[in-house]
Amino acid sequence: MAMWLTARTRKYSGVLLALPSVLWLVLFFLLPLVIVFVFSFMTRSTSVTGVTLPFTLSSYERAFNVFDVILIRSLRIALFTTLICLVIGYPIAFYIRTRKTVLGRNIALFLIILPFWTNFLVRTYAWQVLLSENGTINGFLRGIGILAQGESLQMLQTEGAVLLGLVYGYLPFMVLPIYASLRRFDFRLVEAANDLGARDLQVFWRIIVPMTLPGIIAGSILVFIPAIGSFVTPDMLGGTKTLMIGTLIGDKFERDRPLGAALSMIMMGMVLVALVIYAWGMRKESQNNG
Repeated sequence: MAMWLTARTRKYSGVLLALPSVLWLVLFFLLPLVIVFVFSFMTRSTSVTGVTLPFTLSSYERAFNVFDVILIRSLRIALFTTLICLVIGYPIAFYIRTRKTVLGRNIALFLIILPFWTNFLVRTYAWQVLLSENGTINGFLRGIGILAQGESLQMLQTEGAVLLGLVYGYLPFMVLPIYASLRRFDFRLVEAANDLGARDLQVFWRIIVPMTLPGIIAGSILVFIPAIGSFVTPDMLGGTKTLMIGTLIGDKFERDRPLGAALSMIMMGMVLVALVIYAWGMRKESQNNG
């Protein structure tokens, strides 16, 4: 009996080791997701749960008909944030990779991850100080005479301020995956292409970018997903004028739980589309390499 029990334990040792993690994911990830999904089809109620029967699609209809502007704005800001991070982050990653000394690369990487040592909320408050009407930037412009005394630029409560805050917050998520791809890139291919007469721009678009595409896709996903569901940055830097879906969900879940759940499922659908694109890009890249 003991030998049989030992053999069975060895056979299913992987399952037993994974069981605590699986239970954790089911209880604290899958179950809440199922609850939100069911709530999104129910009717608003004044009960403790905030929902009641019958099942209906009215929350989804309201989400697409009433809040379509906010959904489109959230998608647009997330896409612009991803694009700006890519345009800024790729040259930074390339610069770090081409440093000749290990110390230089390590210092540059340290500076990239340094903002993570400070709470994200505190960093967002810092941007409020910089962009406010009586903040640092307006004070500097008044001091050098560009703005008259008492005059100020309206930088807070704008879409530009939200973009600035999101790019600042998520830029490292773009730089680090691209840098990881560039670390594996063999720069002897660039020398070979130059010897064959290829110009620098041709080498970049036809050799470097395709070879580092996995890092570009990974970085884009890591930026897009948190950007589209961002709550703190739009609320503090954009206010009600640039309301995004993350802030809207937090507001609606308190007063209209089915609508908040429906908005949550719509946002998850957007994220799922991004993940499908990522999986498709990775599969295509592996087929090309194969």
